[in-house]
Amino acid sequence: MKKRIKAILFYVIFWILFFFGARLFFIFTHFYEASAAGFGSLAATFYYGLKLDISATGYIFLIPLLLMIPDVYFTGKWYHIFIRWYTYIIIIISALIITGDTFLYRYWGYRMDITPFMYLKTPKDAAASVTSIQMIEFFAAAALSSALFIFLYRKLFDRFFTGFERVKPWFPAVLFFLILWGSLLIPIRGGVGLAPINAGSVYFSNDIFVNHTAVNVVWNVGSSYINKKPSVNPYKFGDLNEAMEMKDSLIAKADTPSIILNSQRPNILFIILESYGNSLVGSLGGDPLTTPNLNRLSKEGVLFTNFYASGNRTDKAMPAILDGYPAQPAVSIMKEPKKTQSLPGLAMRFEGLGYKSSFWYGGDIDFANFNSFVLNSGFRYVITKDNFNPRDFNSKWGVHDHILFSVLKDSMQNFRDPFLYVVLTLSSHEPFEVPMEPVFTGNEEYTKFRNSVSYTDKYLGSFIDWAKTTSWWGNTLVIITADHCRRSFSDTPVYSEEIFRIPMLWLGGALSVSGITIDKIGSQVDIPITLLHQMGLDGDYPFAKDLLAENSHSFAFYTFNEGFGFITDSSKYIYDHKARASVLEEGKDPESAGRFGKAFLQVLYDDFLKR
Repeated sequence: MKKRIKAILFYVIFWILFFFGARLFFIFTHFYEASAAGFGSLAATFYYGLKLDISATGYIFLIPLLLMIPDVYFTGKWYHIFIRWYTYIIIIISALIITGDTFLYRYWGYRMDITPFMYLKTPKDAAASVTSIQMIEFFAAAALSSALFIFLYRKLFDRFFTGFERVKPWFPAVLFFLILWGSLLIPIRGGVGLAPINAGSVYFSNDIFVNHTAVNVVWNVGSSYINKKPSVNPYKFGDLNEAMEMKDSLIAKADTPSIILNSQRPNILFIILESYGNSLVGSLGGDPLTTPNLNRLSKEGVLFTNFYASGNRTDKAMPAILDGYPAQPAVSIMKEPKKTQSLPGLAMRFEGLGYKSSFWYGGDIDFANFNSFVLNSGFRYVITKDNFNPRDFNSKWGVHDHILFSVLKDSMQNFRDPFLYVVLTLSSHEPFEVPMEPVFTGNEEYTKFRNSVSYTDKYLGSFIDWAKTTSWWGNTLVIITADHCRRSFSDTPVYSEEIFRIPMLWLGGALSVSGITIDKIGSQVDIPITLLHQMGLDGDYPFAKDLLAENSHSFAFYTFNEGFGFITDSSKYIYDHKARASVLEEGKDPESAGRFGKAFLQVLYDDFLKR
């Protein structure tokens, strides 16, 4: 029994050393980028990357540990022979991936995933893309690295799997290894936390090369295979060029917008509220009791009355709000770091203008590849639940909103302008546990949700009232919006536009107007370009329009799991792709709205596949 446990321990050590070697290989083969990063950052990649190394080792160990269970009873040399050849095969496959990755990174600029394997369907075309010298270099490097680690394994680790004897009594040993095998789920998913591990979990730097170095490429290839997306556009409704023309006509550059800012370089503070929908905001025709502070503040700024979330989850909202990129129906661009690094990050743009940017979230930054997205977007500082005291956490997600606002307030006492702050709340997310006496009585879920929204509203109002007393308020624009809404009642269709209607309010001393409403229909993707135009700047946001330009089109496009909604001033069209039919058509010309919505989705997904 002791021999087997010792063998397991040394087998884990072997694979960790193997992946450390792979990381060194990547560093040395990209010496120019590595030398620019510096020794300290490169050394840190081994620490941060260890999470994915351990996860990859857990996957590799699934079969060997499972077969160790019958070996407890059926002894012999069979297990030793199996583990030796199994290890050789995994080494060779891994070496091919690691070597292929280091060659491809020079051209692609991201760590290898399943993409190259798609080209193997047409091997002649794939071979035509590389020279004979490159092929020789590739196979030579893969063969040498395979031979090196096979030699090291045979010389130093193989001996730990010899001399296994039958365990008596065998049943406790079988039970032990069965439990141990089941516990592999913990390292595979990266721990027992809410969010499973992802490539973005190892991102820690503003240098994208450093973040890429921390990624375990063998894990990355396997993960992209397990979670592979369609390689062709499933939303091909017609000719792509015609669809492009229709989409372009929707977001054609409009006249100079009405300028409502009194400064071209204001401080920017985004406050993104978890799950806030119009139905709970009295100033938008909803419940007048749940958000008294937001209702009050709505009279002091610029309120957008026909504003929509781009999707139905936070990971779909953030690229829309901060990068002007619409949500996709069944996938999320945030979950793919190589794609998010291609987005026009608003924070990166502001950093180039001399702004100091920071992202504040009291939850787990590893959830849904949040970490890689935030860093790829260009934020200099990232504050997460790891920066707070665990005693302030709720039972599931992270730190309570009143603590978040309190620490944010302390941080903004010593500000350096101009600044860009983005704050994402979380207390109004399930399970709706908030440290406040309930405002509304009842134990049903909707009442708990209302109480959690009321709790966040209380501390939002308190924070804004404090901000008005600061020296920076006079040159600050506060943009308050929501990430998405929620389906509170089972009889509400998942595609209902009411689930996607959210508030957006602009406040602050940087506004030259107050107490007005903007009725034009828009969505989260319109925020970046509208903001930049107010600052006398432009940007490349191919799916967005300026909400403050008088002749820009009034429409909103949103997606749910397998469909979209397209809303205009005169028509509504909602399409379910699984049913291959519309589920709602209203207004003067819903057919036209449907054509535009389909064109928009087709072009969007085509763009998504190309990134």
